[in-house]
This record gives sequence, structure tokens and C-alpha cells, in this order.
Amino acid sequence: MTEKIDVLIIGAGVIGLAIAREFAMQGREVIVVEEENSIGTGTSSRNSEVVHAGIYYEPRSLKAQLCVEGKKLLYDYCSTHGVDTRKIGKLIIAQSDTELPKLAAIEQTAILNGVFDLIELSAVEAMRLEPELRCKAALLSPSTGIIDGAAFMLSLQGEAEQYGAVLAFDSKVVSGNSYESNIEAEIKDAKGNVTRLLCNTVINCAGHGAHEAAMALTGLSSSYFPPRYLAKGSYCNVSGKLPFSHLIYPLPVPGALGIHVTLDMQGAAKLGPSIEWVDREDHTVSEHIIPEFRKAFEGFCPKIRDRRISAAYCGIRPKISGPNTNAADFFIETGKSIGAPTLINLLGIESPGLTSSLAIARHVSQIAKGAF
Repeated sequence: MTEKIDVLIIGAGVIGLAIAREFAMQGREVIVVEEENSIGTGTSSRNSEVVHAGIYYEPRSLKAQLCVEGKKLLYDYCSTHGVDTRKIGKLIIAQSDTELPKLAAIEQTAILNGVFDLIELSAVEAMRLEPELRCKAALLSPSTGIIDGAAFMLSLQGEAEQYGAVLAFDSKVVSGNSYESNIEAEIKDAKGNVTRLLCNTVINCAGHGAHEAAMALTGLSSSYFPPRYLAKGSYCNVSGKLPFSHLIYPLPVPGALGIHVTLDMQGAAKLGPSIEWVDREDHTVSEHIIPEFRKAFEGFCPKIRDRRISAAYCGIRPKISGPNTNAADFFIETGKSIGAPTLINLLGIESPGLTSSLAIARHVSQIAKGAF
């Protein structure tokens, strides 16, 4: 027997929860299916928990637009829903004279993206803010901050459910049929029970499982979708209290923002993430990364040399661009060109996905209204 529903959302990470809340608040019937047994177990809980300003991304890209919009939406939401955020600010540093032009280019990109609050700092000014920092110059981003990501996701879940959304855990989309006006999805739970849903709209935001879900729903091969890459980002703990009150970022490296200093809501410091291109999901962290981390920090924070660094945790970035290629934009598109017009696929939703989540939800809602 096939049950008819309005909106099916695949994935209960921060993006799926934000979209579920958005659609439920519109009075839509929403069911969220999640393969794991709780919310946000993947990329959403394995990141730096930074509220990004929108500085680095290609001008006019979705990443730039949705990050800048999402930052404001996120701070406003958290202030009215009791979720902790702190605008502690970020210093992006140049460590040598050869890096100064790159720092200037980052500032120009930020301005094109609508980020107008960056402050240029000389080495003296930067080290007046952070006496233990060593650099040639810096950009201060006062609107960059940190967030309690777990509390944010719980708040989104609670509000989505308050408006009638239903979450089904231990459930996976295993197959489907796409039609002009709807999609039939076959859902299997952990006990092997199968449910068939005829959906007016399907939003595929399954993170690392999004490619697999898209293929299951359309019957198409991977060649019809953007390529899938995995980039592992490892974090380390450092002994003692680091002498920083701001986030400290070196210049970006290919595929990532560089190994940086992040503070959490309790004031503890973590270092990372690194970037390592991998061919499978593996969340183990080896001590072999420690020399890389020590080398990355000893240039701008000499006291790291005197501290114990230990491997902590890692996340896997769901990328659609690989090593030695330009960073890809968020992929948020309907399946109209592949015969599934009522399907919206979200692929490659990596950083700044958390910051952009509420803006992404609005964007997906607008696509749904326009396309369907």
C-alpha cells in the first residue's frame, strides 16, 4: 500500500532540519527520514561550529549569498530561541610579506560579497589584540562567531515538530520512481520493513548519502550528478589554555580554510581542521597528524612548541570538487532536467552550510514554489 504525503525530506542534519522547519511553518505536511538513530550525526556535528561572515566565497555564488544572508538569520534566530552564540571575531593573518597581496585580495572578495565590516590591522595592531600572535598583518572580522551547534539543531527539530513535522529515524530511501507531478519513494527501516510514500515534493539533503539517494529516486547512474569527493578534516586538542580570545585563521589552502584556532562555547581551544582527500568515510584520527599541526602553528603561535597536542576528532566534507580544482558552489537544483521535476537535490553542502542553513531553507522553499 502506498501512502500519499506532501513533503519528504531526506536527512536530519542541520540543513534537513532547517528545511523541515521552513516547510512545516508554511503549513505543509512534512516527513523527515534519517538513516541514523538521531539528528545531526554526520557533518553537522563534526565541524568547527563557526558562524562565518561570508568572506572567502566566489562573488555572486550561492555560498556567498546564502552565507551572508544566513549569518544574519542565524544570529537573529539564536537570540530569540535561547541558543548560545558569541561574536568573538576572527583574525585572518598574513605570516610573511609574500602573503600580504593574498590578504588584500580576500578583503576585496569580502566587499564584493557584501561583507563591509572587515578591519585592516598592522602587525602591531593585531598583536595588541592578541599579544602571543606573530604575523605581518591581519584582517579582523568582528561578525564572525561561534555557536552551540547541537542546541541549534535541537531547537530546529523542536520547532519543526511543533508545527507538525514528523521525524523517522533508522530509515533509508532505497528506491523510487519519478513522475511529472510526484515521486514514489520506498523507505526501509532498520527492521527491514518497507513503506511506500507518494510525495508531492522530495528534498534530498542527505549529506554524504545525497548522491546515493538521488540515484535511488531517479534510477539514474552517478554520471548524471556532480562528482562526489571526500575530504577528511581532523582536529586536535592542545594542552593548557591558549592565549587567544579571537579565532585565528591563516590564509586558505586549496580545498579548505587552513588549520586554524577555534574556541568553543566553554572557552576551550581546538586546532583544525586539516584536509586529507580520502576514498571512504572513516572517522578515526591518528596521532600521525600531530607533526603537521605543530608545524602549522609554530609560525604564528610559538608557544605551541611547548604544549602537548593530541588527536581529537574529524569530519568528512561532502565535496563535489576534488583536489587541484576550483572550489565548487553549493549544488541546489530541481531534477527537472533528469525527469524528476518535483525533486530538489542538495549536493556538496559543506562549509558554510551551518551558517547558511536558514537561508538555504528559504532558498529551497522559493525553488519549490517557483518550480512546482
